[in-house]
Amino acid sequence: MDEKKTSSGIPIKRIYSNIENIDHLKSDAGEYPFTRGIYREMYRERFWTMRQYAGFGTAKKSNERYRYLLKKGQTGLSVAFDLPTQIGYDSDHPMAAGEVGKTGVAIDSLADMEILFDKIPLDKVSTSMTINATAFILLALYIAVAKKQNVSLNKLKGTVQNDILKEYFARGTYIFQPKPSLRLVSDIFKYCKEYVPNWNSISISGYHIREAGATAAQEVAFTLADGICYVEHALKAGLEVDEFAPRLSFFFNAHNDLFEEIAKFRAARYVWARIMRDRFKAKDDRSCMLRFHTQTAGSMLTAQQPENNIARVTVQALAAVLGGTQSLHTNSMDEALALPSEKSATIALRTQQIIAHESGAGTTVDPLGGSYYIENLTLELVEKIESYISEIDKLGGALKAVEKGYFQTEIQKSAYEYQKQVESKEKIVVGVNEFISDSEEPQNLLKVDPELEKKQIEFVKSIRKKRNSSEVGKRLEELKNTANSDKNIIPVVIDCVESMVTVGEICGVLREIWGEYKENLVL
Repeated sequence: MDEKKTSSGIPIKRIYSNIENIDHLKSDAGEYPFTRGIYREMYRERFWTMRQYAGFGTAKKSNERYRYLLKKGQTGLSVAFDLPTQIGYDSDHPMAAGEVGKTGVAIDSLADMEILFDKIPLDKVSTSMTINATAFILLALYIAVAKKQNVSLNKLKGTVQNDILKEYFARGTYIFQPKPSLRLVSDIFKYCKEYVPNWNSISISGYHIREAGATAAQEVAFTLADGICYVEHALKAGLEVDEFAPRLSFFFNAHNDLFEEIAKFRAARYVWARIMRDRFKAKDDRSCMLRFHTQTAGSMLTAQQPENNIARVTVQALAAVLGGTQSLHTNSMDEALALPSEKSATIALRTQQIIAHESGAGTTVDPLGGSYYIENLTLELVEKIESYISEIDKLGGALKAVEKGYFQTEIQKSAYEYQKQVESKEKIVVGVNEFISDSEEPQNLLKVDPELEKKQIEFVKSIRKKRNSSEVGKRLEELKNTANSDKNIIPVVIDCVESMVTVGEICGVLREIWGEYKENLVL
């Protein structure tokens, strides 16, 4: 019989009948090293945040979807931005043509952000924003909207992704060179510590690393290596570890291999706790907690027989819950074909609600803790993760590993290996390479009206005409001076957006000063 292995290459025995040297089982959930969960009661006390990722077209259209999902029982917002917003171009820029509102909502100015959160009280809802290169601007816009709503900044809860390192090797929505990009990350850390204390100042993301083709072990190892780099950079910027580390958060992928994924989440908590205590000498236990959001695997959705994706997403979501996630997004069945329709988004949300209220998965803490199989997988993954991190340390850390193409090469190898297994049918993908049926034309797919792009372009142009041009010039000059200094850039950016300076204008000034990053292709 062929040897069975997990995605990370861990051999799977026929049966497991012993557990050795499992020190973490002596610790309760809510206790260091947090392998069994970061809170003592976990879901017995409160379910994970059900946070469906959404955004398309204009701010008005996206606002309608958010309010619809909140009425259906969603407990947190997760904002998807279009590509021009992610890479710092206004909707009327030539580079934005054809992309406005396609993969998320178009945000050019404070006017858009106000519409996006219209009738959504920011002191009552937690908001996650998947944004990296322009994270500092979107955070400034969110703060500006809160001020207009008369919401105290210490009541704001949510996350800005703000994880630029993985953009250089797994996702590609970068703008600036690494050094100024890391400066922006630290500036957000400093500003949030002082003014927005309940905000997660970064979501260090393994999700996109996994989507690019990494294994489970690589996903965690490369993510934690990025986390180490951010902590080191913040320390160099003058922050104390326990001042910012409790607000660090993570973002992981939930893949198809149920048991490896559960073990992966447990291993990630264990390794990060040890890194923070042993390497960075964190004294506050909250600095050692790995708090994470999970999204089910977009790369595992199939365009063929899309209804099968409901089953895939259910398995993936169950892995995240059994692994102890703090919040969860479940993908919709039609996302391999289009942005999710209202019906498919509701089914995805209902999947979470059924797991929460009907499955019993949250009635005990760490339900698979002590399982021979899970504990052995957890230990194997810890070993693999720590081995990768040791290798990255020898290269000089995550930034050097990016520059040397290490991450890119490792991910490419894993992606290639997976594709070979699918093509040889060593891995069966139902409806794709086995159990194939005559394709049916998908029904009721969401299509973004091309007229929305024209309306968005007209809107941003109208904003520029109405605003005080001399005030804009003054703010941009202040931005330029601050970018050339070592002062925190966030307060100046808030002043800019409050004067209706656009995302593209802010990035344009910084492009002139800092230059743009050009990808180092690895073949």
